[in-house]
Amino acid sequence: MPVGPEDDRRDLIGADGKCRCGWCGTDPLYMAYHDTEWGVPEWDDRALFEKLILDGFQAGLSWITILRKRDNFRTAFDGFDPHKIARYDRRKLDRLMQDAGIVRNRAKIEGSVLNARGWLEIQEQEGSFSDFLWDFVGGKPKRNSWTALHQVPVESPESQAMSKALKKRGFTFVGPTIVYAFMQAVGMVNDHTLGCHRHAQVNKLKRRP
Repeated sequence: MPVGPEDDRRDLIGADGKCRCGWCGTDPLYMAYHDTEWGVPEWDDRALFEKLILDGFQAGLSWITILRKRDNFRTAFDGFDPHKIARYDRRKLDRLMQDAGIVRNRAKIEGSVLNARGWLEIQEQEGSFSDFLWDFVGGKPKRNSWTALHQVPVESPESQAMSKALKKRGFTFVGPTIVYAFMQAVGMVNDHTLGCHRHAQVNKLKRRP
């Protein structure tokens, strides 16, 4: 789950009477993300790449910081098109470092280019970035049944294996903790707590288009 200074270890009941995982707090943007995106299975190659890159940019920051800048990131990084990002030159990287709408971290910006090249390699050799990643959970979401947020792990054997495989392909900012947060976000695991109104809803979602 997203971590950072806004993290709350208790489930919260909102003004609408719905119980939510405590980490989303009461920020309307964060609540909407929790209710509509987090834990929903994602199978699209480009969308998975975007989320993995953004999770890497989150390292050392809170997810709400990235969420508030997400539209700016999408504009700055050409819609997270790996084919375009893989060709970024020094001038483009320097322009990104001047863009106040994103996180201006040189290592993370340069890492996005390496990750795009890794994405292209996986596409060429494996045929699908989505299939490559989903294979680590057996091709279907893992349904957990946590009763409290403190039970939710920060990494797993699957995230450790995925992290190792991505690093082998040249990816950066893909440690097992970052990868586990990514897996939670894209629905490879359902880590909504049992009391959260989204837990049962996410479990009912289609597994694969």
